[in-house]
Amino acid sequence: MNIADQEIFELTISIEDLNLRRLDVLLASKIEKLSRSSIQKLFELDLISDSQENILPQNKIPAIGTVVRVLIPPPADSELLPANIPLTIFYEDEHLIILLKPQGMVAHPAPGKWKDTLVNALLYHCAGDLAGIGHTKRPGIVHRLDKGTSGVMVAAKSAVAHEKLVDMFKAHNLTRQYEALVVGALPKQSGELESMIARSAIDRKKMTSKTKQGKMAKTKFQLLKSFQHNFHHMEFQLYTGRTHQIRVHCSELLKTPILNDPTYANIKRQKEILKEIIPHDSFFATPHPFLHAKLLSFKHPITQADLTFSSPPPENWKIPLSLIYS
Repeated sequence: MNIADQEIFELTISIEDLNLRRLDVLLASKIEKLSRSSIQKLFELDLISDSQENILPQNKIPAIGTVVRVLIPPPADSELLPANIPLTIFYEDEHLIILLKPQGMVAHPAPGKWKDTLVNALLYHCAGDLAGIGHTKRPGIVHRLDKGTSGVMVAAKSAVAHEKLVDMFKAHNLTRQYEALVVGALPKQSGELESMIARSAIDRKKMTSKTKQGKMAKTKFQLLKSFQHNFHHMEFQLYTGRTHQIRVHCSELLKTPILNDPTYANIKRQKEILKEIIPHDSFFATPHPFLHAKLLSFKHPITQADLTFSSPPPENWKIPLSLIYS
């Protein structure tokens, strides 16, 4: 490793530093650009020593007056390829980026889909401006929207922002609102839905609430407007963020699946219901459910500034919404 390519951080231990008891905790409080996991990795690589190059343990503060030397290597280039895909950006700084994920775009590369994902697009957009997540130049996807779901997303550009955002999502310290078009007889106009959610044992591509295992999922829902009792514009707020949570709760708990959901709705049945009230079936022209992440609100993980961004649904919502609100 070429030392000339590394950043060097030095700290002289004071009497006040002894109160923190652990060197990894002390360094995490002093080096704002590094996350706890990044500092942990530097200890594993023996890149933290004293001025005599003696490797220091992470669980002990050295003696007062000791000069702690931290070698911070530059982030490695990502193996993923950047893609020049236009993005709608709502906000961006050195720590994070808030954007609109288009309907039909995969958020993160996975087997069978390594190109043209949101991450590939961000690698191109943020070229030369990524501090590195896990010592690699890549954006940190903190939460994901399904391929067919459009809406507001946040991604981290620095390791410390990524770690703090992950903690915020785990603690549910954000407001996430969605809207959807659903089909069927709605049992009630508002309320909260709560269930366990786990992967289906019958179809591994699906999630289900019909389980005693998995993770707890809680969703708040509100009817915005109905059209002839069987076609509804709904708003949802997530208390938790489980895979396919809104889609499963609509299908299995409300018994009103999201319009054109290829996984959780009976599309043939939806066409039969809507045929009686809608003179065409253009709503089924695209293979995506009518689910949109309309609002994301939280405190900036570094500056603590209040951030709130919203977006209207995609173009293919215009006709069904015009019918509902006619």
